[in-house]
Amino acid sequence: MNYLRTAILLAALTALFMGVGYLLGGEGGMIVALIIAAGMNLFAWWGSDRMVLAMYRAQPVGKGHALHGIVQTLAQNAGLPVPKVYIIENDQPNAFATGRNPQNASVAATTGLLRNLSATEISGVMAHELAHIRNRDTLIMTITATIAGAIGMLANFAFFFGGRRDSPLGFVGVLLVAILAPMAAALVQMAISRAREYEADRIGAEISGHPLWLAGALKKLAHGATVIDNPEAEDNPATAHMFIVNPLHAHKVDGLFSTHPPIGERIRRLRAMAGETAPTERRPWG
Repeated sequence: MNYLRTAILLAALTALFMGVGYLLGGEGGMIVALIIAAGMNLFAWWGSDRMVLAMYRAQPVGKGHALHGIVQTLAQNAGLPVPKVYIIENDQPNAFATGRNPQNASVAATTGLLRNLSATEISGVMAHELAHIRNRDTLIMTITATIAGAIGMLANFAFFFGGRRDSPLGFVGVLLVAILAPMAAALVQMAISRAREYEADRIGAEISGHPLWLAGALKKLAHGATVIDNPEAEDNPATAHMFIVNPLHAHKVDGLFSTHPPIGERIRRLRAMAGETAPTERRPWG
């Protein structure tokens, strides 16, 4: 169902781009914006893993490290090549995966995660990140970012140059579309990101074989993200969607534009996978 939802959302985003592009920039402006946005995102996709790992000052760990052993075992369970493993010196417990495909993938965990989670909870988190790699979510989100970026470029063209002179919307209509279209694109982009998180939770639970490992980890991660700063993420909010839980403080992020689904719902679904039907305890972060 999450794959179908993602496909529908991508189709909606494409339709939004085509419609807005034609109204604001005509066929020529639409094509130019798409080419520019695609070029930017292709560059980001090809080198994004190195850029993000450098941004967070991630340090590689060798095969003798306990985290590498966990990832290696889980990768074998998932039928994946063993990704490169990194540690980030950061007190906030969190983790992310990056890389353009399973053959060029990396996973990174913060020192806060390693200190505050049990070995089984760490395994649940790493299984979630391997699920992102297996699902090729990096590619999906790159396509999404390309289309959303093209919509934003068209909106900027229209805002500064007034759009097509013969647009049926008129000047005021063009400006309204220029303002509202990027907001609509952002909403769809966030919805796709949330759908991919749910799917990574499900596949990750299957990889580890224990849904409750991840459920227990999510409680600790979500609480940690609300009380512990992640300065690099705060300075680069565009990378927030990569993490297993939103690294930005909850009071700074409107739920409508959140890149992550509610923690309470994620835990409820994982407990259901484990055969637990009792309602999840309410928490201020979920």
